[in-house]
Amino acid sequence: MRRHFLLCSLLSLTAAPAIAATDLSQIRLPEGFHISLLTDQVPGARAMAWGENGTLFVGSRSSDKVYAVKPDGQVKALADGLQMPVGVTFHKGDLYVSSINRIVVLRDIEAHLDAPPKAEELPAQFPKEIAHGWKFIAFGPDDKLYVPVGAPCNICRPDREQYANLQRMNADGSAREVVAYGIRNTVGFTWHPQTKQLWFTDNGRDMLGDDKPDDELNKVSTVGEDFGYPDCHQGDIADPEEGRKPCSAFTAPVAKLGPHVAALGLRFYTGEQFPAEYRNNLFIAEHGSWNRTQKIGYRVARIELNEDGTLKRQSVFAEGWLDKDGGVNGRPADVLVAPDGSLLVSDDQNGAIYRIRYGKP
Repeated sequence: MRRHFLLCSLLSLTAAPAIAATDLSQIRLPEGFHISLLTDQVPGARAMAWGENGTLFVGSRSSDKVYAVKPDGQVKALADGLQMPVGVTFHKGDLYVSSINRIVVLRDIEAHLDAPPKAEELPAQFPKEIAHGWKFIAFGPDDKLYVPVGAPCNICRPDREQYANLQRMNADGSAREVVAYGIRNTVGFTWHPQTKQLWFTDNGRDMLGDDKPDDELNKVSTVGEDFGYPDCHQGDIADPEEGRKPCSAFTAPVAKLGPHVAALGLRFYTGEQFPAEYRNNLFIAEHGSWNRTQKIGYRVARIELNEDGTLKRQSVFAEGWLDKDGGVNGRPADVLVAPDGSLLVSDDQNGAIYRIRYGKP
């Protein structure tokens, strides 16, 4: 009951004024849904994770710190000196935080928000390249810590055991292994609430034109699967420089998400506040294109799946951060289901967290 009360206290903080950079009245949602501002005091807000006592932890790409949004709405900076600490995940009272080449842990963090403990570094080390080196991290149903390592380039053929893969390890950093290969850059993954299968987004390569390749939504069915990078993109485009094997040699994506949309964080909807047809749908934060002639993305997508895990339908759930003249008013980076069933959306451009709920405003 205490945890539920604290979470509701945090989520009730929606009376704050709308941030100047984003007029939330311009955000378009399906009928019956409403968006409000939770906070705009989290610089470079990226990945999000809930603590056990109602604390919302948020990573950052623009700061050397990570942040805690306390149940009373206060925002506290945790740790410092980290390099692009995008990823945060909470596990058995401890907060795990990613950096470019390392993972650190803040022990018993919710008991020490006002005086955070010194960060402990896990023994597992990662490459130091900044290109695609920032990391979304999460613990899986197997109690393992999952950590991606992106390709250190736009297109190249790096050591497959070191780069362009998704790895997992024990909570203490031991027993490290590669789960999946051929992943250019995933900055979001999650597990199906029923099948427990791992799903992830992957950002496609640049410099093949405005309209290809699409970003991908992928599902891991077997440990050691290869999803094609650098040989194949979106399941059916052989790379003109590095394509040595046919696309048929690799696992094809479940869905093509659009060219250069920069699909990042994703979560299955497991709440009960939204209408029943949203249950177990995927929500995906699209950060938005950076070099496309006409911008695309800057929205939250909805993916509906068939019972066998194949694509049923994909659509736009929330949009309006990209205006009709191409102006960018926000960049969604992650989504997270709150215990009350609402959906949180982080926006690293505005340092903001939004709350989308269904029902009366």
